[in-house]
Amino acid sequence: MMKYLQKLGRSLMLPVACLPVAGILMGIGYAISPHAMQGGDITGTLEIIGFFLIKAGGALIDNMSWLFAIGVAVGMADDKDGTSALAGLVSWLMMTTLLNPGTIAIITQAEANVAFGKIQNQFIGILAGIIGSVCYNKFKNTKLPDALAFFSGKRSIAIVTALVSVVVSGILFFIWPVIYGGLVGFGKSVVSLGAVGAGIYAFFNRLLIPFGLHHALNSVFWFDAAGINDLGNFWRNTGTPGVTGMYMSGFFPCMMFGLPAAAYAMIRSSKPEKKKYALSLLRAAAICAFICGVTEPFEFAFMFLAPALYLVYAILYGVFTIVTVALGFRGGFSFSAGLTDLVFSSQLPLAQKTWLIIPLGIAAAVVFYVVFRFAIVKFDLKTPGREDDADNAEEMKAVLSNGDFTEVAKIIIEGLGGKANITSVDNCITRLRIEVKDYTAVDEKKIKSAGVAGIIRPSKTSVQVVIGPKVQFVADEVNKML
Repeated sequence: MMKYLQKLGRSLMLPVACLPVAGILMGIGYAISPHAMQGGDITGTLEIIGFFLIKAGGALIDNMSWLFAIGVAVGMADDKDGTSALAGLVSWLMMTTLLNPGTIAIITQAEANVAFGKIQNQFIGILAGIIGSVCYNKFKNTKLPDALAFFSGKRSIAIVTALVSVVVSGILFFIWPVIYGGLVGFGKSVVSLGAVGAGIYAFFNRLLIPFGLHHALNSVFWFDAAGINDLGNFWRNTGTPGVTGMYMSGFFPCMMFGLPAAAYAMIRSSKPEKKKYALSLLRAAAICAFICGVTEPFEFAFMFLAPALYLVYAILYGVFTIVTVALGFRGGFSFSAGLTDLVFSSQLPLAQKTWLIIPLGIAAAVVFYVVFRFAIVKFDLKTPGREDDADNAEEMKAVLSNGDFTEVAKIIIEGLGGKANITSVDNCITRLRIEVKDYTAVDEKKIKSAGVAGIIRPSKTSVQVVIGPKVQFVADEVNKML
């Protein structure tokens, strides 16, 4: 299961790489067009430009579930073929259309449950990507009778994916309202707990992000689902001083200071040969979080690679929210808890002790860094740049002694026990990664005769053949032969 989750985590890197630029565009847009953030009129050339940038960034942030459906489908497919991306999109469109409030209302002849208004979330996107990749891997080589030959192979995948998605939609029709309703009910139950309740909310808010279910809790605390309307009352100055803002304030020190510090801990903990990769990914994510509170680029970069660390991350959010609320810091946001929102919300009447962001931020940065650095190193957690299949500098120098990639692929397949013994083939930057049925059928001497740099056996069913930088050419030939 952990291996599958880590593969899922790696597949999320493709869509996650799209998010930092979106966050930065939105942060700049909100900075130069504050009226857009507050829902006011847009006047003047500068504010129009800001509004334009906000919409440009929102094009990706607002459609994150699409990105996940496509990215996960490609990442989880055995050979990363684009057909899997189409399958992921087919699944997402099918489920979100069938579970759309309008569709549900017609089917049930009654007003749709409010839960279906939140069906276009990250969880559904990831689920669609998994469905698309599973259908692709299973049916990409399907052979149909001559009369239906046109739909053989990869052309059958969209059809199968659609049918599977219909079944999954039928299941979600019954369980989605229960899940959503349970979360809303839980949210209402913690309102009376004061600062501790705010901390519990923050903890579950972060914990539910991988599934996109945090919106259910947000509707309870930020909006008017339970009469709290923390966000609306804060901006309209219709709330209670010292109370309104409780369910937003705790996010500021975590997003602006804690998250960038945690990202720095990951960069420091990455393997030397992967440090540039980790830096390029996590630095942009940290900037997004600090400026405009967009945290998904950071969170999705490690939540499936190191789920235990993500649990710790959610706990830290809860703890710092309790401290922040208890000390009397009150701030609000209309988008998220970044610098942009803090600057504008600090001028509002219900904002209190916003100067505390400096000591609270420093404390959050220190604690997040120390905890993340210790946990990553102590337990060898697989954060970006520390994955099991990370290629080292020596392997990047490996040279394949045989330049005939077709011949190399043929020998490797023979050494692996033949086509029938191979269940899946994948590759990273330098290694060919194969899953086999019978490990006793693997002939390492035969594989080495192909001129490869080395062989690694991480488990009974896994074989990794070190090829070097030209591994993609060999992988392509192996997949062709299979």
